[in-house]
Amino acid sequence: MRSRLQIILLASATLASGCTVGPDYRAPEVALPANFQREPMPAPLADQALAGWWDRFNDPLLSRLVNQALAQNLDLAQASARITQARAGLRAADAALLPAGDLGGQAGRAYQSLETPLGRVLDSAPGYARSGSSYEANLDSSWELDVFGGLRRSSEAAQADYQASVAGARAVRLAVAAQTADLYVDIRGLQTRLAIARHQVDTQQGLLSMVRLLNGKDLATDRELRQAEGGLAEVQASIPGLEFSLERAMNALDVMLAAPPGTWRTQLAGAASIPDAPRLETAGTPADLLRRRPDLIAAERRLAAANARIGAAMAEYYPKISLSALLGSATTISSGNLFSHDANQALVALGVRWRLFDFGRIDAQIQAAEGQRAESLAAYRLAALRATEDVEDALTGQLKREDQVTLLTAGEASLSQARQAAALAYQKGVLPLVDVLQADERLLRTADARAQAQTAAAQAAISTFKALGGGWQSASPAALSLR
Repeated sequence: MRSRLQIILLASATLASGCTVGPDYRAPEVALPANFQREPMPAPLADQALAGWWDRFNDPLLSRLVNQALAQNLDLAQASARITQARAGLRAADAALLPAGDLGGQAGRAYQSLETPLGRVLDSAPGYARSGSSYEANLDSSWELDVFGGLRRSSEAAQADYQASVAGARAVRLAVAAQTADLYVDIRGLQTRLAIARHQVDTQQGLLSMVRLLNGKDLATDRELRQAEGGLAEVQASIPGLEFSLERAMNALDVMLAAPPGTWRTQLAGAASIPDAPRLETAGTPADLLRRRPDLIAAERRLAAANARIGAAMAEYYPKISLSALLGSATTISSGNLFSHDANQALVALGVRWRLFDFGRIDAQIQAAEGQRAESLAAYRLAALRATEDVEDALTGQLKREDQVTLLTAGEASLSQARQAAALAYQKGVLPLVDVLQADERLLRTADARAQAQTAAAQAAISTFKALGGGWQSASPAALSLR
């Protein structure tokens, strides 16, 4: 712990120089790779390539739903309210740098008792009146001189908190857009899987009808009839689970749009294909994420706020100097003389407050502020690494899912031809019914997997845009300080 003599000498030197105590903020360096693994030759990525990324899916209803969510989502409403609170805190911190004043007045009427010692003394005076009126009007002002910059550091912290809240709201906006698009793609994927399952039900019903006809002519055994019935029941059993998942996704989308469940059911009921996943020509560099992703900007601004609070804590080592003044008028006469020359009153005072015997507590407060800065720095660096991880995972996921779609589409076409050949061979008595049922099972499984892969590919594209920080106009911290 510093000696009190050192603190006093340091305070005297700082008072003479009028500097701001505490460390000045410098944005930290974050060790990031030069480019993403999936993009060995990075190119600059313009913000325009990411703005309104949902329109790149070429699905008007998807664009409409995202824009609707951005206009009325309740998570966004909460984020906007947090900005209002942070703006109020910033204004309060700025107001502390300025003089404060109060204007007050009072009027009173008193009636003195003669049975008290004071009343007896006053009653003995000639011309004493037991009742009287008093009037007073004052303008009172005070101003804490920010000699050592503690108030300015508090204002810096409030400014950074406000910027963090603005960036946080933009991060919520990005998350809302991505989640809305993700739910829409999920709905279209489930609808496609339901269509595949229902088509397979129709196919199995046709096969069952044929087996029943043959069984009635003693051309098919009872075992084959039961196999056909079991195959139909198996496909039919998959439909309720898909319908439940679809209902749940539609309800979740309604909530994202701040609407009661069922509001958008009619608009989504029409059949539509799974949106094709758009591709970006380039993902830029990991360093671009530091200026583009709003969650990283918010983390960096929280670090700046923690740094400023160290200076605010250190300012408690030094004396607080304040000026106060009073200008007013007071009288006990009921009319005419309140603002006369004889009724005027004034006061000017210079105040000093110094926590000379509280340095141990101040040390603890500074150590706590330094700990908060270290925590914020670690959180910022971790957020940057995780942002890079998000992009790597999203880029890899999109490429692999697209490869999977290509393979499953080709496999589905081949299995469809094989199923037709098996059905024809069964009708001619060349193949047993079990071969047809197995062909149906493989075709259904492959078609369902292809639909799931298409859904996952589109959702991977959404994850890519989100990971890159798309969907809002990126800005520097200075641009976030608009009040």
